[in-house]
Amino acid sequence: MTSLFTTEWLPSYLVPFFALSYPTDPPKNPDSFPDSPYYTTGLLDACIIVTCIAVMAVLRDALRLGVFEPFAHWKLSRDLVNRKRRTASANGKSNGLSNGHANGLVNGTLNGNGGATDGTEQPTSKELKRMHRSVLRFAEQGWSVVYYTLQWSYGLYVHRNLPTRILDPTALWQGYPHTPLAGPLKFYYLTQTAFYMHQVLILNAEARRKDHVQMMTHHVITIILMVTSYFSNLTRIGCLIMVLMDWCDIFLPLAKMIRYIEISQFACDLTFGWFLISWLVTRHVLFLISIISTYKDAPKLIPLKWSPEEGRYLNETSWIGFLAALLALQILQIIWFGMICRVAWRVLTTDKGASDDRSDDESNDKED
Repeated sequence: MTSLFTTEWLPSYLVPFFALSYPTDPPKNPDSFPDSPYYTTGLLDACIIVTCIAVMAVLRDALRLGVFEPFAHWKLSRDLVNRKRRTASANGKSNGLSNGHANGLVNGTLNGNGGATDGTEQPTSKELKRMHRSVLRFAEQGWSVVYYTLQWSYGLYVHRNLPTRILDPTALWQGYPHTPLAGPLKFYYLTQTAFYMHQVLILNAEARRKDHVQMMTHHVITIILMVTSYFSNLTRIGCLIMVLMDWCDIFLPLAKMIRYIEISQFACDLTFGWFLISWLVTRHVLFLISIISTYKDAPKLIPLKWSPEEGRYLNETSWIGFLAALLALQILQIIWFGMICRVAWRVLTTDKGASDDRSDDESNDKED
């Protein structure tokens, strides 16, 4: 991929916002993407990152407002009215509402228009508040499921076309510096960078979670690693790590979506269990292999020297900084894994289902 669409008609100063910059001749014997255009890196790459952030913001709101919120509102409204009907029937009250009238009862109350008083108990303000909150949270998680599913799939495609293997990390360092970059790899790196920058922007727009500081720290470290590895020509280790990270990020928001719209607690627990296994394997086994390779293999296979004219930016100082950032990410993930294990233990030892220990601070939603 070289551009978001045909750019011939654009003024030259707008082209970097819609097409990959710095095209160059491909290597004589490319070891990946032989039919792809190739590029170098430069500051103009920030332009397409800006465009991707804008596109993601529009797509997120379009999916949230146009798909996920309407669906969640319909599902939870229907379930709430059905519960009210069953309660009214059990109490011997009249129950003559049509389905459309029942949905109107909830919608009317939500809109402040009141509802019918035909013997069916009205939803309480607490029930409506809880439903509204679930609708919003479901929609927020929906964007994460869509993004991570698509981007992990694309990242796997990129990774499989590189001469690297997860369990053979030495190939990550051989042939350094890895330049120029194939178009798909460059586009993958820039869109991932845009995503995490976008996440920083929206982190404070959502309800503050208990691990807000850890999340912000994680995003900042991730952005620093992505930008520095991109300009240091260390994109192969970066690509591998991003693919590992994105896999389990599909399943936690999916489990939360199932929980928010009350599909099935068993389905939620099953999805959460798969997420736990995925997290353990990708973030504490495979990611650890990458860290160990950075520590052991990189200094053996790469001359640690600063030589910009050769495209070499990994000297001893930058190598230590790179390794320290990876270790910092691992420490954060160990903290989060402890929270995940507490949830799993609660599922196994109590009748409570899975819920996110890192989830939004709900103190404002509690009863007086």
